[in-house]
Amino acid sequence: MSWGLKNRLARIIRPETGRAVMLAVDHGYFLGPTSGLEDARTAIEPLTPYADALMLTRGVLRSSVGTGVGAPIVLRVSGGTSILSELSNEGITASMEDAIRLNVSAVALSIFVGAEHERQTLLSLTQLVDEGERYGIPVLAVTAVGRDMVRDARYLSLACRIAAELGASFVKTYYCDDFERVVETCPVPVVIAGGKKLPEREALELAHDAVVHGAAGVDMGRNIFQSDNPVGMIRAVRAVVQDNASVDDAFALYQEGVTVQA
Repeated sequence: MSWGLKNRLARIIRPETGRAVMLAVDHGYFLGPTSGLEDARTAIEPLTPYADALMLTRGVLRSSVGTGVGAPIVLRVSGGTSILSELSNEGITASMEDAIRLNVSAVALSIFVGAEHERQTLLSLTQLVDEGERYGIPVLAVTAVGRDMVRDARYLSLACRIAAELGASFVKTYYCDDFERVVETCPVPVVIAGGKKLPEREALELAHDAVVHGAAGVDMGRNIFQSDNPVGMIRAVRAVVQDNASVDDAFALYQEGVTVQA
């Protein structure tokens, strides 16, 4: 791993803690105007001071993120399908040269292990890894899960290990029972996806359980920007991930900014 690649990865996963709070706002690339992200600039701007990285597409980066933002960028570079079609039929949607022009710290794509188009997504990963090594840019492999796949340790360990074997610098996956097995069998850092919107306390418990069992952080989206207090929620998630706060203390931090209904 080159110095430049290590340096960019260290901007995302803080060396002093070995953890990261990533804010996922790339949902529109296959979902369109996702609830809470209809006005991407308004949703993202107040959250960036508390994120170790933003995960988003180049379109939203160019249109909705100011050039003075301090958070590193993890650029989504896979897509080509929508929720109305077969999601695994993805390709690469942005070149490494464009990623460099956008000054990103990493690029990300989904792999669909066990799905109809598994092979093409894995080969896309190897292509990105080759280009990333050439330019010193880390690659995040996202272990996407199809409708018929079980999110258990056996499957997620398989997907994460394959991503690492093919050269991913870090992996995004789901939390599951026996999560230690996923982490222990993956030789690169593993961050967890927030997944569907949960009640805030449950989302904080998810983040807490994940890092306690070895995750290198979280990449949360809907559990932050769809919260009734997005800033309070990302601050609470950050307290859990980076400061080892308890769920109770983090939930209290979230509640500080919740408007009391009459």
